[in-house]
Amino acid sequence: MTLKDIEKQARALTPDERAELAEALLESLRETEIREIEAAWDREIEARVAAYERGELETITAEDVFAEARRLAR
Repeated sequence: MTLKDIEKQARALTPDERAELAEALLESLRETEIREIEAAWDREIEARVAAYERGELETITAEDVFAEARRLAR
């Protein structure tokens, strides 16, 4: 089956079905991007945890974070 055949069959669908198909096809493209983004975040999290465990990160107490947030919100 060629791309032209698939396109012809898709055009025979109702507008709602074409919209659903379009969404499914676009989502299939995003899934790869999402997996890559999630993998990058996993690596970043692992690096940050390792740096924390080595004592290389400055930490801020929750109390200080909330106090700063309240100050900025004024």
